[in-house]
Amino acid sequence: MPPEPTSEPDHHRVVIIGAGFGGLGLAHHLRRAGITDVVLLERAASVGGTWRDNTYPGAQCDVPATLYSYSFAPNPDWSRNYADGSEIQAYLERCADEFDLRPAIRLRTEVTSVRWNDTGRHWVLTTTTGPVTASAVVVATGLLSEPDMAAVPGLEAFAGDVFHSGAWRHDVDLTGRTVAVVGTGASAIQFVPAIASGVGHLTVFQRTPPWIVPRTNPSISPVRRRVNRRFRIVQRLQRLRTFWQREILAVAMTRRTGWLARGEQLARRHLETQVSDPALRARLTPDYALGCKRVLLSDDWYPALQRPNVTLVDTAVDHVDVDGVVDAHGTHHDADVLIMGTGFNVTHHPMFNRITGRHGATLGEQWAERGMQAHLGTTVSGFPNLFLVTGPNTGVGHTSMVFMMESQFPYITGALRTLGERGAVALEISDTAQAASNAELAAAMASTVWTTGNCSSWYLDDHGRNTTLWPATAWAYRRRLRRFDAENYLLY
Repeated sequence: MPPEPTSEPDHHRVVIIGAGFGGLGLAHHLRRAGITDVVLLERAASVGGTWRDNTYPGAQCDVPATLYSYSFAPNPDWSRNYADGSEIQAYLERCADEFDLRPAIRLRTEVTSVRWNDTGRHWVLTTTTGPVTASAVVVATGLLSEPDMAAVPGLEAFAGDVFHSGAWRHDVDLTGRTVAVVGTGASAIQFVPAIASGVGHLTVFQRTPPWIVPRTNPSISPVRRRVNRRFRIVQRLQRLRTFWQREILAVAMTRRTGWLARGEQLARRHLETQVSDPALRARLTPDYALGCKRVLLSDDWYPALQRPNVTLVDTAVDHVDVDGVVDAHGTHHDADVLIMGTGFNVTHHPMFNRITGRHGATLGEQWAERGMQAHLGTTVSGFPNLFLVTGPNTGVGHTSMVFMMESQFPYITGALRTLGERGAVALEISDTAQAASNAELAAAMASTVWTTGNCSSWYLDDHGRNTTLWPATAWAYRRRLRRFDAENYLLY
């Protein structure tokens, strides 16, 4: 049972919303920097964020585990190069214990509103377990925390079971069922092969085919794990090698898009090797540049689509009725289970509308007018002492988001230290500085594959602007945040 709500708010120097990779890592970093009055508010019953929530069959990370982990908490015992979701979740649970963060985490505590009090110069948070006030608030809810059920007409009329891959219904037995899957993104290419053999029939609705390259995910031997435990330098060197190899891909996506032709050749060979039917290959071949949408890794997606009990429908969904799905050509496809692999609300996250800044507008309202904008993906004009972990334009299509988060940790710490050193109670990025940094982003984005690659994707907002990804290398982002640029802030 959740704790009883309290009537009087307690005050903390820093409140972090979310206890996934971002929240746990930042809390640990702040404590090591001497900032100990930190509380984490987590709406769920356990830590872990996206790796707690995404429990669909076959869930796996597409970044090597040695890089998709904290640099300050290496795990020598990863079982595979690309870790399963459950293994990453266990790693985060272990980190919460080893960092001694459990006493600071309030589970089953959902934040319903965050409002700036300009008189008291602090934030007032309303939660399901009572009010809290904070000198500073950090939003660490993550980019992929709110499933998007998509605007599919008639969904409410469907008589069978309906759920999103990000909220998998493990109580629904798929054995022998007639299942329809909407979407062919990163989650679907993992769970479709995992469930295909057990269902009666599976219909997969593909709007646009993804570029797919081989995963090749061998087990890490017990000998190698023992070496990792005894000689930590081995794993650190492996992490460095993996990081810099992937930085080459960032250059290709952002500055030398011609280099992507080699990756496209690899993807085409993978498709030709696994799909012998030329007609099916044509339906599975993208008509946009590799990298324009997220490049996916899989060894079993194409084989799954060629199973006798699997049908690929490469037209859009028109609507759902009581017993199935009708495609754009008017063909009805029977189903008694509907699984939505339709991604997440990234540019319209519900938390944005719960945060009210200094001028009385919510973050969602401000971004609805301007598009998502922040300074270095971390602070927003009009929202004093508010910090975002993986805010606008911090996403990466080539490397680990954990690296980007760790780049933000010292910057946020530097901001909090600056307040103490300057004798100020609040700081806020100036409109001028924020506008300048976003103009720089827009200029850099113009030459990237995400802009020139002839595709639409969840990277883009309603105005067609890429407000999600960082248009350079991850190392360039780290260099930009290595020092807190107090000269660009208003302090009061």
